[in-house]
Amino acid sequence: MHLSEIDWVVMGVYFAFVLGVGYTLRRYVKTSTDYFLSGRSIPAWVAGLAFLSANLGAQEVIGMAASGAKYGMATSHFYWVGAIPAMVFLAIFMMPFYYGSQARSVPEYLKMRFDEKTRGLNAISFATMTVFSSGISMYAMGLLLNLLLGWDFDTSVWLSAGIVLAYILLGGLTSAIYNEVLQFFLIVAGFAPLVFLGLKDLGGWQGLSARLAHVATSQGFAPQAWSSTWHQMGDATSNPMGVEWFGVVMGLGFVLSFGYWCTDFLVIQRAMAAHSMSAARRTPLIAAVPKMLFPFLVIVPGMIAIASSLRTGASGFVLPHKADGTLNYDLSIPMMLSHYFPHGILGLGLTALLASFMSGMAGNVTAFNTVWTYDIYQAYIHRGASDHHYLTMGRVATVFGIGLSVAAAYVANHFNNIMDMLQLLFAFVNAPLFATFLLGMFWKRATGHGAFAGLLSGTAAAALHHGLTLPRGSVPGIKGGWLALLHAYPSEMAQNFWTAIWAFSVCLVVTVAVSLITRPRAEKDLVGLVYSLTPRLRDADQAWYTRPAVLGAGVLAATLLLNLLFW
Repeated sequence: MHLSEIDWVVMGVYFAFVLGVGYTLRRYVKTSTDYFLSGRSIPAWVAGLAFLSANLGAQEVIGMAASGAKYGMATSHFYWVGAIPAMVFLAIFMMPFYYGSQARSVPEYLKMRFDEKTRGLNAISFATMTVFSSGISMYAMGLLLNLLLGWDFDTSVWLSAGIVLAYILLGGLTSAIYNEVLQFFLIVAGFAPLVFLGLKDLGGWQGLSARLAHVATSQGFAPQAWSSTWHQMGDATSNPMGVEWFGVVMGLGFVLSFGYWCTDFLVIQRAMAAHSMSAARRTPLIAAVPKMLFPFLVIVPGMIAIASSLRTGASGFVLPHKADGTLNYDLSIPMMLSHYFPHGILGLGLTALLASFMSGMAGNVTAFNTVWTYDIYQAYIHRGASDHHYLTMGRVATVFGIGLSVAAAYVANHFNNIMDMLQLLFAFVNAPLFATFLLGMFWKRATGHGAFAGLLSGTAAAALHHGLTLPRGSVPGIKGGWLALLHAYPSEMAQNFWTAIWAFSVCLVVTVAVSLITRPRAEKDLVGLVYSLTPRLRDADQAWYTRPAVLGAGVLAATLLLNLLFW
């Protein structure tokens, strides 16, 4: 891709602004609380957009577009089933425990509710997951710069890592949050024209649906398989995602969704940085409004890309293949940018991709350095040090966290859809963790021994299921089947959903069983940590339209309508 001077100027201004934000905010970082939790001073609307943008990384933008090309409109389940209900549940039921307990992280809440060993296990598993998730963002950015600008992949990875390192070292979480708000608006401005031009070129939604019908029939599916959400979910073999409605509802809509949005410190950290309990509860609900509309910005471009690949002549383009002969769906967005955007607008589109990378990677790094410093280093390596010492360690953790992420970037190269790899990570870590939280917050009989045994068993169940199954057409290895092959799933995503279901179910059963034979904590020690023992929050002093329950009901109603419209 050949960029004009204006394209370079647009990207240069963005990088300068990002680093400038970090430099400006550095003087406000005086304590570890300032660095890791922004001093709990962030307004609700800023925290809400950062909550969304932290999840809107390169793996979201590139990965969801790739899934749109690979699986079609059914990918919207990751939003309308796999995000919005869980975000509403987090706001109404779980944020009061997180924020009210004054925990500095999710693992620290587990220590308060259960015990030290449960906190330690979650801290280690979460830190590992954030490293891999950050590595996925790095891989996506290295791939992008290599393809579009011809830069060497290794150079691209290290350069992009250095930029993120600089502004997080300077401004900590506050720098990440305000840059995430900027990145949110850049992503919207960069991708809305892409969708408009793509749909216009194909003859609108009807023209896109007609071409997607050819994509579906060419792969042996019904014509509407790529353009519907639920219509083809009656049988796993009738849709490209290879999963039936139960797998979507239970695996994605309940286990993976609630496991991520309700327990993943990456996003919860933004709500915990809000200036009050009310703001913290509104944060996920504010984020849910644009979240429900994002399928049209990030999934539809992938659908346009696979539809355009069928066209011949100068007006169309073809997605490239990977070395193993499969289509490289991860290149859907880059190919769309180079095909549809003229100079100037191309610079804006590339900047939007760079912004998505920055938000995703920065989110993971700020979550990693907080958990490492508070829940691993302070808890087990160096207790009782000064606050300045932990602030310094947080900055050191930022450096080696990014270094580990670079290594993880090379692992991601084995997947032709980075969203497949990301959901696999969530199945191992977040799925069993949600079972632990569900029991811990709503069943006062759950014990620390039960939680620890359940988490270990759930993760082991995920590993066992992954080791005994494989996506159809794959070879044993990183995608599974490394123990034996008992079952072949139609797709990586179907395997991920069932891995999550097994991990959640085993963790739930083991936690209950062990809790029933071990001694529970005294009820007086669980006040503020368990739903039945915590006074209910009163919203009478708030306007009715700002109350979390009312906002949540409105969000759920709008999401239901979208599901029906694209049934």
